[in-house]
Amino acid sequence: MSDYAIGDLQGCLKPFNCLLEQINFNADRDRLFLAGDLVNRGPDSLGTLRRVYELRENVHAVLGNHDLHLLAVAQGSTDSRRKDTLTDILEAPDRDALLGWLQNCPLLVDIPEHQAVMTHAGIPPLWTLPEARQRAREVEQVLRGPQVGEYFANMYGNQPAGWDNALQDAERWRVITNHFTRMRFVDLAGALDLGSKGEADAPPEGFMPWFLHPHRQATDTRILFGHWAALEGHTDVANVDALDTGCVWGGSLTALRLDDLTRIACHC
Repeated sequence: MSDYAIGDLQGCLKPFNCLLEQINFNADRDRLFLAGDLVNRGPDSLGTLRRVYELRENVHAVLGNHDLHLLAVAQGSTDSRRKDTLTDILEAPDRDALLGWLQNCPLLVDIPEHQAVMTHAGIPPLWTLPEARQRAREVEQVLRGPQVGEYFANMYGNQPAGWDNALQDAERWRVITNHFTRMRFVDLAGALDLGSKGEADAPPEGFMPWFLHPHRQATDTRILFGHWAALEGHTDVANVDALDTGCVWGGSLTALRLDDLTRIACHC
């Protein structure tokens, strides 16, 4: 049995199938941990989501910002954007099964066999791992409960930028969601800059990559994340593994074999 952590698929079905062949994926023994953003921007979001759904007994996927955007559009809480590639999913005869499965995916997955945890964008530096788990569960419960419409209606927005224990309801859910699915740069107080998407070595003034925060709390567990293609799969920080290598932008799709930390890249 082998476990593989794979970066953002973003509707790139051909590279995903190519990578599965390259790692000799066997559904009888192997597990896939997908770092979110399964859909959008790529050429075959529907085919990709169907393939992941087909493999769902072997898959542990976390929600990314594009996945949540798809669910919000499907709920009628927002409109599709010009660059979205989601129409085929929304019009598919099996949309309810696909979206129902996706909506039940978590924000955070523990992988105790490898002393690892996966989220789409990382673990906020000033949160302990128990705090991160608890806050992820808060939003997951909302996504599966009667307040889901209120959640999607209020999901978008960059404020508040920082965490406050006193936050409640929709604002609290939004801040938790932004930390787990959109985070790149933070300031010393842990507040997010959600307008910058570039290189880690060129942060906005007063900000730094979340994984370089001097007081980062969750340092005893391997952190697996996607979301940040500009990192090209490198953080240069021990136990912090970036998985998004920009497949949808012409880069590779990367799998990290968790058993021995070997990286396998597919350039299909």
